[in-house]
Amino acid sequence: MNISRQLLIPAACAAFLITGCANMDSTQKGTAAGAGLGALAGVAIATATKGDKAAGAAVGGILGAVAGNVWSKRMEAQKQAMEKATEGTGVDVTRTEDNQLKLNIPNDISFATGSAALKPELRDVLSQFAKGLTEAPNTYVKVIGHTDSVGTDANNQKLSVERADSVRDFLNDRGVSGNRIEVTGRGEREPIASNETVEGRAKNRRVEIFLREPEAK
Repeated sequence: MNISRQLLIPAACAAFLITGCANMDSTQKGTAAGAGLGALAGVAIATATKGDKAAGAAVGGILGAVAGNVWSKRMEAQKQAMEKATEGTGVDVTRTEDNQLKLNIPNDISFATGSAALKPELRDVLSQFAKGLTEAPNTYVKVIGHTDSVGTDANNQKLSVERADSVRDFLNDRGVSGNRIEVTGRGEREPIASNETVEGRAKNRRVEIFLREPEAK
């Protein structure tokens, strides 16, 4: 059996598992997709590298990056809990294409203009988020701070990092290890609306929080 045929069989199985089971919920589909990708990875590494360990590691790394994260029952439960906790606040809770839970938190409930101090509304959201994190120790968090274009690039970058740090410190104080939390600031570099209007600048002043559960190795 040649390589293309060996790859085609598990790929077809994966496609069937992902798309062919209309009655599956999102968690079940995610599990099926992972199983299909796992089968495909196994055949690809075995056939494409012919026992070459270095090449096998390279192929495995590429396929691992594709598979990435798991959308488990815990992740779905956390999503539902955060949707309930943030209802009516303007916080956008979504599942990303790479199976991360994303919270997009607007400036009006997170920080005052020019400040890195958490508003009470954000503290309430983060308290609920921290509770879910302590119950799921295998999950990891990334916090990204953003600003509008008012002020200098240097000041905006500094402020965006300080806001991400504030979120991390709050979660850490509530029992979430700092080793599980990555923070970064993007300053004004990644706007989601025009900085030419008041409304657009308000949308750009935000914090994004990503929760992921890495696939077991």
